[in-house]
Amino acid sequence: MSLHDDAVLTLKGYEDQEELRQIYLDHLAVHPDGMWRACADGHLTASTLVIDPARGRVLLTLHGKLQMWLQMGGHCEAADETLAAAALREATEESGIGDLTLLPGGPVRLDRHHTPCAWHLDVQYAALTPAGAVAAISDESLDLRWFAYDEVADVADDSVVRLLQATRSRL
Repeated sequence: MSLHDDAVLTLKGYEDQEELRQIYLDHLAVHPDGMWRACADGHLTASTLVIDPARGRVLLTLHGKLQMWLQMGGHCEAADETLAAAALREATEESGIGDLTLLPGGPVRLDRHHTPCAWHLDVQYAALTPAGAVAAISDESLDLRWFAYDEVADVADDSVVRLLQATRSRL
């Protein structure tokens, strides 16, 4: 199965945000290259909120290009077999934490936003940290920092706040 096919199946199985979900499915129906950065009309991306529920905190990255505190994430790559695998890869690369575990049940949210390269149709997951996890900054970030749940709204935009709320409702 191709990554494109996996994305269609994943989105068909996602039961929330019906209107936005349909926009994603329509995009993929029209754009066979809709998973890739080269699709100028927009492309799917995969992101992950790294969460440590035992300590009531999330790990955010200060994005180098956007200068914003965000969840880990980015573009799909040819080696990604599934959207979930892309989200987990991005989270692992950007957090430096191995053994992250995606929250069961598939994507937590969808978020469509414009970036300097194109529209991102982001499929958002959440991952739980293993006990004693130590984060390590990557060269894609300006900074990497743990924030208590109640601090997120002070440093991140509404999309990250909504992702945290949706994630916490599934814990």
